[in-house]
Amino acid sequence: MDSLIQFSDFIGGIVWGPPFLILLVGTGLYLTIRLGFFQFTHLGHAWKHTFGGMFRKEKDEEEGGAITSFQSVSSAMAATIGVGNIAGVATAIYLGGPGAVFWMWLSALVGMATKFGEASLGVKFRNTNPDGTYSGGVMQYIENGLGSGWKWLAVLYAIFAGLAALGIGNMVQSNTVATAMVEFGIAPWVSGLVIVILVGLVTLGGIERIALTAEKIVPTMAVIYIVGSVIILVLNVAEIPAALRDIFYYAFNPYAAGAGGAGVAVASTIRFGIARGVFSNEAGLGGASIVHAQAKNTPSRQGMWGIWEVFIDTIVVCSMTALVILTTGALGTGETGADLTTAAFNRGLPGPGGYIILISIVFFAYTTMLTWCFYGEKSWEYILGKKVIVPYRILFLVFLFIGAVGGLEVVWGVADTLNGLMIAPNLIAMILLAGVLAKEKNDYMDKYNLNKNK
Repeated sequence: MDSLIQFSDFIGGIVWGPPFLILLVGTGLYLTIRLGFFQFTHLGHAWKHTFGGMFRKEKDEEEGGAITSFQSVSSAMAATIGVGNIAGVATAIYLGGPGAVFWMWLSALVGMATKFGEASLGVKFRNTNPDGTYSGGVMQYIENGLGSGWKWLAVLYAIFAGLAALGIGNMVQSNTVATAMVEFGIAPWVSGLVIVILVGLVTLGGIERIALTAEKIVPTMAVIYIVGSVIILVLNVAEIPAALRDIFYYAFNPYAAGAGGAGVAVASTIRFGIARGVFSNEAGLGGASIVHAQAKNTPSRQGMWGIWEVFIDTIVVCSMTALVILTTGALGTGETGADLTTAAFNRGLPGPGGYIILISIVFFAYTTMLTWCFYGEKSWEYILGKKVIVPYRILFLVFLFIGAVGGLEVVWGVADTLNGLMIAPNLIAMILLAGVLAKEKNDYMDKYNLNKNK
């Protein structure tokens, strides 16, 4: 067991080390340039034809698909808006200082182009199965976009994603919920049993039922979390300028009072900011492409949902968490992870603040389990065929219970490593398909005369 931990830590150090993080941000920057800075120059257009279009009841440009675009982005955000926004941001600030938030923002800005690409390619290269269902995502745009000679890379990605689904998307989430409920005197095995029942009722019904659940829970919980954060920030408005100053100053200067009193070098600040940002919005991991590929939409139109997915997750929700921690002075408590965010909300809203975090953890983790179950299902289906779907769904429920009642020190490390290993195959495909992606985007812009009327 110790050998497994050491090996996982070694691989994890490489995966989340400078080379991979440079590749991650570099790919996002490369795609940003190839797409003509589309996520910035046409951000308003993207809003108008995604979330903004919902207020006008604008229909998708339907082109196959099993679920609506809003359901697909809700399902994708079910996997991104979660524990990463609550615990991940807090961990980044604790280990990297306030400046980590700046690098989280930077990775998100270029990550918007990456997620645009993942969603677009997911739709463009998806397969229509004989039974009328759809299969799409990194595996399909590697094999269908790059050719059968690259199938080995698609299989490699599917293995990493399939295993990660049983870790970061399964046991880690159920354990997080069970641990939180112990505070209320609920035994882990009881929480585990309830989680298995509630997740099973949805996942056994496939992507349509997952999407229907996600489109109700995710927006509701996001609004509750944001409103709670805004109230705290309004009550501490005088502290916001100082918090922002710290974010920008310590992004480029050592943070002397961070990480429990130890100094934090700028290199560590950059590393933790980018790594935790990716952990939150998942731009570059490619998992979201699996569910975006289910949307009744055309490639570029679906890609625009990906842009706003990252924006809302990191620029809005993660920023709220960071500012609440910094303006309430909770960073000085010595807490980290979810406990640090809980301490900040308790300081900002004594009484209801802690319950907002508890409820958010429970519901965010729940929806994360639903979507990651689908990610894993499609990954193993790619390797083993449709016969694996039902056994996998059952196995997923078994692992949920194990996660709820067991210690997860080993699982956390291995899951984080597997999550990171998904990056390389996806980014290789994204770089090689950048020309296809740019053409798809340009054709869309020509169709709507956007090249002339920016």
